[in-house]
Amino acid sequence: MPSYEYEERFAAEGFTVIAGTDEAGRGPLAGPVCAAAVILPEGLEIEGLNDSKKISEKKREKLFDIICEKAISYGIAYASVEEIDTLNILNASQLAMRRAVEMLDPTPDLVLVDGNIARGFNCKAVTVIKGDSISMSIAAASILAKVSRDRVCMELDREYPQYMLSKHKGYSTKEHMDLVRKHGPSPIHRRTFLKFLDKTDD
Repeated sequence: MPSYEYEERFAAEGFTVIAGTDEAGRGPLAGPVCAAAVILPEGLEIEGLNDSKKISEKKREKLFDIICEKAISYGIAYASVEEIDTLNILNASQLAMRRAVEMLDPTPDLVLVDGNIARGFNCKAVTVIKGDSISMSIAAASILAKVSRDRVCMELDREYPQYMLSKHKGYSTKEHMDLVRKHGPSPIHRRTFLKFLDKTDD
């Protein structure tokens, strides 16, 4: 379960505004990648907060509202399908996280970044592997990012119902890949993720 161990460690070193950031949607074939950044009040307890992947959709929705209400500041940002195809998904994810951090007020002097890569942040950035299961700030960011991206997919589903995005949220399920083969890719599909279209069945 996440705790404030990392936040407290860096606060003891003199950092005064510490944020956590995480992204959602690196793997899907369609839709943007979403990132969130969160500054939580010192020691705030949020019951049930954990890595967004370990929580039901209903619970994530409830936590989303609690985090937005209780956070000192939060930012939610995206990198588009075009940016993903141009920059690659890693760089686009980093871009989305930087955009989310830049929305925060007050400006953090340290950001905890989920994963093992942190590029181009305007303040000290510390990577935390599996951070969404370790750090409260990153776990909160993971909830905001996941819920926000799922909501985008629900909107895209209304625009492109033939791909059933409300069901799989753009991920590469067999059903989704079969629908892309049937209908062809749409403007919301990541062209660099559609290598399976180049493969012919035996």
